[in-house]
Amino acid sequence: MVQLVSVTVIFGSGLVAGVFFAVAVSVLPALSAMPPDRYVQTHHLLGKGYHPTMPLLVNATLLADIVLVLLTDSWTARALLLVSIVGILVVEVVSHLCNVPLNKLVRQVADDTVPADWHDPRPLWRRWHGIRTISAFVVLLLNGLAVTLGH
Repeated sequence: MVQLVSVTVIFGSGLVAGVFFAVAVSVLPALSAMPPDRYVQTHHLLGKGYHPTMPLLVNATLLADIVLVLLTDSWTARALLLVSIVGILVVEVVSHLCNVPLNKLVRQVADDTVPADWHDPRPLWRRWHGIRTISAFVVLLLNGLAVTLGH
């Protein structure tokens, strides 16, 4: 059982970090280069693919981390996993309280009628995404160490 949950923890945290990395190095630069109306249209299309997949993946990773904390006999692994749980919670908090509200603001704008006084959320969204991306990589590192040192 410990091995199965360990694989789940590595798989989940690796996917979360990988998706966030891909968004940071490819999607965000492309979106930043677009004029507002094109950005809004593209944002509407991109958002459909991430929800509910990413929240489910992050929650599954959190659950697997919690289960592994309960199953492991190693105090070192347990400590690493507990910090990892804090990290994945940072991902969730930043996502739900910072990025999602900005996404909702963009979804309220019609593709073809971006107001002249529209406040562009891209710079702020990018900063919040950077925080959760770094956190996701810390989670992946800690989970990898915990699984490696726990056996």
